Parts: sequence; C-alpha cells; structure tokens
Amino acid sequence: MAGPPVAVVTGAARGLGAAVAEALRANGRRVAGLDLRTCDGVDFSVEVDVTDAAAVAGAVARVERELGPVDELVTAAGIYEMAPIEEIDDARWERMLGVNLSGTATVCAAVLPGMVARGRGGVVTISSDLGVGGSEGDAHYAASKGAIVGLTRALATEVAGSGVSVNSVAPGAADTPMLEESSPWRAAEFLGTLPVQRLVRPDEIAAAALFLLEVGTAVSGQVVSPNAGATI
Repeated sequence: MAGPPVAVVTGAARGLGAAVAEALRANGRRVAGLDLRTCDGVDFSVEVDVTDAAAVAGAVARVERELGPVDELVTAAGIYEMAPIEEIDDARWERMLGVNLSGTATVCAAVLPGMVARGRGGVVTISSDLGVGGSEGDAHYAASKGAIVGLTRALATEVAGSGVSVNSVAPGAADTPMLEESSPWRAAEFLGTLPVQRLVRPDEIAAAALFLLEVGTAVSGQVVSPNAGATI
C-alpha cells in the first residue's frame, strides 16, 4: 500500500515557503524542505543552494532515500529587491535571475524525470504578478519572474501526456518577511487601491498551490494569481 505523497518545497525555512510546507503537511503530505537555512516544521530538511544544480540533484536524491519518490514540487525559494534600471549592475542582475529563475529550473530538472517515469506528479512554480504586469523599479525581479512563467509553460508542454502537471502561482504583494516594512507595497496609498485593502496572506498563496497540485492534469501550463484583486 502506497504511503502519503512526498512533496519538496524550496525556500521552506520561512515566509511563503514555510506556509506552503505547512499547508501540504496539513493535507497529508510528507514534506521535504530545501533551503539555505534549516527548515522547521517539515519531515526532512536539506540545506542547499538552489542555484547549484549538482547540489540540488544530490539533495533530491537524499529526499528520495529518506522519504520516497517525489510526487510534488513547489518552488518557493526566491529573493526580491527594488532598484532603478541604471543601478542594476551585472552582479545584481545575475543574483536575481540566478536565485529566482535558475533556482527554479534546477529543482524542476532534478524531479521531473522521475515523475515522468512514474507517470504521476505535480509541479507548482512561484512566479509573481509583477512578472506578468511589471512595475517601476522592479526590472530584474519582474524579468526573473516573467521568465518563470515562460519556463512553466514550456515544461508543461514538455511533459504533456505523461501524467505530470506544471503550473504557476503568481502572487501579488504578499505579507512575508521578504517585503520590508518600508516597502511601497505596504504603504496605505497602495493598499487603498486593492479591493480587499490588504496584502495577500501566505496561507492564501499556499492554498492556490495546493489547489493546482490537487486538480490534476486537466490543468497544466496555467498561472493563478492570488493578488488581493490588484488585477481582475
């Protein structure tokens, strides 16, 4: 008799990733957290840099030895900063795309072949509303998150018919530690433009990821945007 599904969540040490890990565990998954920090509240924690493809492959192999084959993946690891385009030097550009885009691709590459071989699985990437609509001062972040949407749709096409789905959650501004207290996204002027008058909660984003994992392969290559009504 098969045991509970095994899920990998990147960036699970805090913020959105921790919320996703909590939601998946509450809904019967055994969860492995991959992060630079130790992840609490998961079944297995691996400290790994998601930009290191070889290290990620090794981390996934450790998860599968400890918990079993990976059935689900949510790529919540990411970074954020604002900067005008003239201040985004090579180092800042490469760090943003390295963590957000390459860090998503490395984990997908490590888990998708096994899912396809077993004929089942679900992947949810975390992109951003800014990757779809853009915003002033967010060029490198928006570029990295927009590229995740393209990656998601390409992978969904690549694995179509295999029993594996690949979708993305593109949240609006979320109430996580990534968003500093001084951020303009926390300002009353911005919140007042939202129909619900507040930031998106991490548990709401986690619920969207859970839905995409549970809805099955009839939904693949899609983007769901929990964004407090910022884009309707």
